[in-house]
Amino acid sequence: MKPTIVIIGAGSAVFTRELLGDILSFPELRSVRVVLHDIDAERLQTAEAIARATARQAGADPEVVAIADRLRALEGADYVINVIQVGMHEATARDFAIPEHYGLHQTIGDTIGIGGIFRGLRTFPVLEQIAADMARVCPDAWLLNYTNPMAMNVTYLGSIAPQLKVLGLCHSVHWTMDGLCALIDVPLDEVTYWSAGVNHQAWVLRWERDGHDLYPLLDARIAADPELARRVRVDMYRRLGYYPTETSEHSSEYVPWYLRHPDEVKRLRLDIGEYVGISEQNMAEYTRVRAELEAVDALEIDTSSTEYAPQVIHSLETGTPRVIAANIVNDGLITNLPDGLAVEVPTLVDALGAHPMKVGDLPPQCAALNRSFLGPVELTVCAAVNGDPRLVRAAAMVDPNTAASLTVDQIWHLCDDLTTAHGDLLPESLRATVAL
Repeated sequence: MKPTIVIIGAGSAVFTRELLGDILSFPELRSVRVVLHDIDAERLQTAEAIARATARQAGADPEVVAIADRLRALEGADYVINVIQVGMHEATARDFAIPEHYGLHQTIGDTIGIGGIFRGLRTFPVLEQIAADMARVCPDAWLLNYTNPMAMNVTYLGSIAPQLKVLGLCHSVHWTMDGLCALIDVPLDEVTYWSAGVNHQAWVLRWERDGHDLYPLLDARIAADPELARRVRVDMYRRLGYYPTETSEHSSEYVPWYLRHPDEVKRLRLDIGEYVGISEQNMAEYTRVRAELEAVDALEIDTSSTEYAPQVIHSLETGTPRVIAANIVNDGLITNLPDGLAVEVPTLVDALGAHPMKVGDLPPQCAALNRSFLGPVELTVCAAVNGDPRLVRAAAMVDPNTAASLTVDQIWHLCDDLTTAHGDLLPESLRATVAL
């Protein structure tokens, strides 16, 4: 029987197109059943047109169905790919504009930080509904989550639906290794590597070619080009000894050292508010693709996206073994990070399932930063699970960039302002402002 793949939030046109292009590139998956779901009727219609045009271009013959009712869409699913963005561009814009009024700078704002905290709080109610629906109609399905904040979302799902099979998937490790190999002019397919930590702040612990450490080549490359040192993650690597697996813009938000200092922002060429522009570009791309679909029958397939979800599905269906970076609730996988919170570790995927690999202890300096990252994660999830709005403020107070930039009174008032602004997108128990 052909597998059923459900995409929740399929109106994310660019991502849906890339995922389907990758899925249909596998001969064994060319006749899968694809179910598309979105709460926006126009975007759902566009997603269906994208799916059919992509299939034509691939020469594939999947069964494509668009269903507006989520419970019906999930019936009989084998794989559920979650790409929702609760509140869309308008909520993202609020996550940047309101903190900026207080002097709090962000670049991407979707992982931790004040933006990540409130994005998580907007997303949790929908995740709870998806988990409940899956328990009813597809309890054995895999939930493949792409939605940020990844660590918060995977931790939350582990807390409210521990029976659910969840993998958090992010391409940051792959593209980090691709970029590092390009820097030293070594083909990616000739290297082996081992990375672990938390999503958007994992660490390249080993990086080798033919058994030889490649870090000395990176050191020589950085020494030969002073401009390379003007990037956050190169700066972090030189000071910590291990390269972080997310972009400089992302990495700057998870530590207290950079964004509050104008000289550091300039030195490290940081783009304040970058994601607002990316979000606007995504909206424009959606409009462009929708117009393109009126003129063509097929859409060009991007074969370079190398997303993990299609690989996971292919491995589970065919037994082809693969090792990917996956986000999973820690259960002794990284021994100097807390259990019960999401970590990112090498994971073998085959016909028998997903098998996260035990990493043991991270280098102490890496684990220390990861623990400061996980503080806001844990408190935000606890706030939602316990219905305690004070824990939202506590999450912001222990967030590294927020704490370095604002006073505690400012943090408290900022959380009140964002709570009011996001209104009924937040869990009902967390919608009140909190008096001291």
